[in-house]
Amino acid sequence: MTQTASVSTAIRSLNDDFRHTFVGGAVLITAGVEALADPIRASLLKKVREFEAFEEGNVPYGEHDFGAIEEGGEKFFWKIDYYDRAMAAHSPDAANPDVTTRVLTVMLAEEY
Repeated sequence: MTQTASVSTAIRSLNDDFRHTFVGGAVLITAGVEALADPIRASLLKKVREFEAFEEGNVPYGEHDFGAIEEGGEKFFWKIDYYDRAMAAHSPDAANPDVTTRVLTVMLAEEY
């Protein structure tokens, strides 16, 4: 396994753990998601946690940092970004949880 593949594998594992549990970072929802009825929003967030339909076109580096979901007849995206611990800039090393804060944002596709 190359260094790049090893880093991508580490990032993918950290992203999957975070997305499945919502523990270890921040989860943000946009105004469009906040405006959904509670049962629809709950179902959407459950689908984000359970998402496994990764395709090379939406995760070209294999890091499991993006997905598209349909819920209630609407299309939604979720995206994981990597910030430094101060949340002031990009993480210096997304494969290192000691220097990275993961932020998962769930949004209506039209809000992207």
